[in-house]
Amino acid sequence: MSEKITFTVNGTPRTVDIDGGEKLIFILREKLGLTGTKRGCDDASCGACVVVIDGKAVKSCVFPVKKLEGKEVVTIEGVSEGTKLHPVQKALIEAGAVQCGYCMPGIVMELYALFNREPGASDQAIRDALDLHLCRCTGYEAIWEGALLARKYLAG
Repeated sequence: MSEKITFTVNGTPRTVDIDGGEKLIFILREKLGLTGTKRGCDDASCGACVVVIDGKAVKSCVFPVKKLEGKEVVTIEGVSEGTKLHPVQKALIEAGAVQCGYCMPGIVMELYALFNREPGASDQAIRDALDLHLCRCTGYEAIWEGALLARKYLAG
């Protein structure tokens, strides 16, 4: 039996029909056409699917869509302002962290949530956030450098 849920995605109220067992990534990609959120492991171990729900970084591959009612979701599509990149995106590009780009939406969203919550996040807080993500292309040094540059941009 299907039911309707209403939530906000990237500032736009949305109502979707759900069957009840779907995960958020399915709703975003298949029902709303927001394919910037990547499907990786489907078991919360890689971080490619991270979105921000009510200010918190969440792995959408395991987030039950039934818990979405009334929540505010930000996906990678909602981070930039038109063609103006968010400082986190700009910093990761400038640091050379973007290779294939598959893991980057999740990393951007993790850092976006962290810096919105804690603009001057400590090195340890940044490390802890990045430890939740796997990347097969860049090594992690460029991602680390990009995160530090993002912190600097957001500080002033």
